[in-house]
Amino acid sequence: MRKLRSEPTEEHLWETVLLYCGVQFKTYSGLPFTYEIRKGRSGEYTKELWIDRRGKSKSLAWSSVLLALGNIKKVGEVVERPKALSDIRGVTYIYGMFYRFGLIDMPKEVKEKKNDRGNKKQKKRQKI
Repeated sequence: MRKLRSEPTEEHLWETVLLYCGVQFKTYSGLPFTYEIRKGRSGEYTKELWIDRRGKSKSLAWSSVLLALGNIKKVGEVVERPKALSDIRGVTYIYGMFYRFGLIDMPKEVKEKKNDRGNKKQKKRQKI
């Protein structure tokens, strides 16, 4: 991930995406998801991420991920909301991945809101 942060290229992003396959991420609104990358007939990975949210898989094209990566420079390091990266299909998932990879940051208020939600859920679990 250090390589990706210091030099955000397609190659470094692909390496990081492969490493984080199956790891849980969260969307901007805090919903959990994972992704997998399948292999094609040749045995090579396809450039398509399969987002798993609630047991349903959705396809996310690599070209969409690259489009969002290119827009980080335009938007800046702190990205207000997912649509600021681009109006592309699956941008809420890309936002969560880029945040986890350290490519973007969230506004302070959003982080605080997420932490509050997490704390409330923990308190509910403790009461049960």
